[in-house]
Amino acid sequence: MTGFGYNINGFGTLSEPPYIPQAFALDYVIIAGGGGGGRNHGGGGGAGGYRSGSSGTMDLGVTFTISIGAGGAGAAGAVGARGNSSTISATGFTDVTNTGGGPGAINQQNAPSGGASGGGNSRGFGAGDAISGQGNIGGSSPDYTGGGGGGAGGAGQAGSTYVGGVGGIGTASSITGSSVTRAGGGGGNGYLPDEGGAGGAASGGGGKGGVYGENDGEAGTANTGGGGGGSYDGGSGGGKAGGSGVIICKVPTADWSGTHTNATVTTSGDYSILQFNQSGSFAT
Repeated sequence: MTGFGYNINGFGTLSEPPYIPQAFALDYVIIAGGGGGGRNHGGGGGAGGYRSGSSGTMDLGVTFTISIGAGGAGAAGAVGARGNSSTISATGFTDVTNTGGGPGAINQQNAPSGGASGGGNSRGFGAGDAISGQGNIGGSSPDYTGGGGGGAGGAGQAGSTYVGGVGGIGTASSITGSSVTRAGGGGGNGYLPDEGGAGGAASGGGGKGGVYGENDGEAGTANTGGGGGGSYDGGSGGGKAGGSGVIICKVPTADWSGTHTNATVTTSGDYSILQFNQSGSFAT
């Protein structure tokens, strides 16, 4: 016997809940490579470009590509090399590129420009200019010393007749959970022994300037974007290289996939801190 009845398929259609995208915000510090110092009473190199900011709200499932700029070479002739740019890029993220620091110079009628912070110059000629929002101008000097390179936090100082100019101060960030200062300008070369202008080594990784007939300058510290120190024309010769750049990203641990290349990872509360001393990537 066949049963009699009917199936009830329901009345109307049940709608799905609205889609709510999972989202996060990325905080970052990006620093480019510092400029190389000048030679033969040369000025200090400018610090690499320094910027900090936030991505704003973004959907998850994004891969960020990180490019770290190398420091510029110290001068073999009169002018050092400009530092190299650092970049953060990702789909749906407004890419951020910082320019490398300007080179230190000597006796340059037209100081090299285009760096994030300006390099120092000498003999009364103007120092390098700077890019607004990334750095500060360099210093010059009246005679046989070099001006300091500009730093992220201040302009390079002018040299005196015998003392090289001090590099501009760097800028501090607490993104890692503790305050660290980076992107200081390189010091200019001094003329009298033991009177070389100090770089920003105590305030951002810039290299100390050398002293004529006594010692060469110092390179900018790696992964600070510090400018290279200016050197005299002798000894091991040549200006000193700028420090390489660095990129630091802060992302909520719950939103980070744990996938990365070349990051040093620490935690601070509910956040993961990814520091890139070399180019790499990470995914949310």
